[in-house]
Amino acid sequence: MNIRGSICALVTPFTADGALDLEAFGRLLDFQIAAGTEGVVVAGSTGEAHMLEHDEYDRLLAFAVERVAQRIPVIAGTGDAGTAKTVALTRRAKSLGADAALVVAPYYVRPTQEGLRRHFLEVADHGGLPVLLYNVPTRTACDLLPETTAQLRDHPAIIGIKEALSTDERIRASAELARPDFVYLSGDDGTACKAMLAGGAGTISVVANLAPRAFRMLCDAATAGDRLEAQRCDAVLEPLVQALNCAPNPIAVKAGLPSLGLGLAAPRLPLVELEEGPDRARLREAVAALASLANAA
Repeated sequence: MNIRGSICALVTPFTADGALDLEAFGRLLDFQIAAGTEGVVVAGSTGEAHMLEHDEYDRLLAFAVERVAQRIPVIAGTGDAGTAKTVALTRRAKSLGADAALVVAPYYVRPTQEGLRRHFLEVADHGGLPVLLYNVPTRTACDLLPETTAQLRDHPAIIGIKEALSTDERIRASAELARPDFVYLSGDDGTACKAMLAGGAGTISVVANLAPRAFRMLCDAATAGDRLEAQRCDAVLEPLVQALNCAPNPIAVKAGLPSLGLGLAAPRLPLVELEEGPDRARLREAVAALASLANAA
C-alpha cells in the first residue's frame, strides 16, 4: 500500500437544498487527479463525516472508488468514539472498495494510552483494511503518544500515522517512528514542509482541495530533501494556508470551492458558511493567485 506524498482530505460538496452534490464531488476528484494528487481521503473530518447519514457515506465512498478507478488510493475515514462502531464502519468501507482506513483517535471520551492501544489493535485485527492512525488532539481531547504509536506500528495492518500535532518535539518523535512499512504523514498544512523535511513521507492536506498542483510540488520537493525548493513552494502556499485559518475547518476551505467551480460553500449545521467580508475576500485572492500560477505552469 503506497500511501505517501500529496494526499487530499476531500471536502464533501452539498447542493443548495443540502443534499450530496455528487456531480461537484466528481469534478473535485477529477481536479485532484489531473493535478497530481497521490491519494484522497473520503469522509474524514474535512469531509464532514459526522454530518453524513449512513446511506450518504456509502454513496459518497462508492462514488469515489468508481471515479478514481484504482488510479490512486482511496482512504476512507472510519473513526468513531466507540471501538465497535469503528470496526463496523471500517468493515463497511472495505465492502465499498476503500483501499485503507484513516482512523482518528476516539473523540470526547478521552481514553487512556492503554485504551487507545487496544482500540487501534481491535480495528486492525477486525476491520479488514490497512489502518492509518490519526492523531489530532485539538479535536479529540486525547493525544496518541509516540510511545503508544511505537507499540502499534508492529501490527502488520497498521501502516502509518497522520500526526496533526505540529510541535517541533512531536515532528521529531514522529519522524523517528517511520520505517519502510510504517509511514509518518503530516496532518497540518502550516508545518507540512518542516515535517516532510524531517522525514515525513507526505501530508494529508486540507489546502490541497484548492491548490492540488502547488501542494504536489511542495510534497515532491520536501520528500526528496530539496530544502530550498520546498521552502519556495511553502512560501507560495503560505497566503492560502493563512487565509484558511480564519474559521474552523472545513468552513473556510468550502468557501473557496465556488471560485474554482467545484461546488457551493455551505457546510452542514452546526457549521455555517463563511460570511462575506475581509476573510472571504482574502481567501478568494489567495485561491485566484494559486490558480493563475497553476494555469501558467
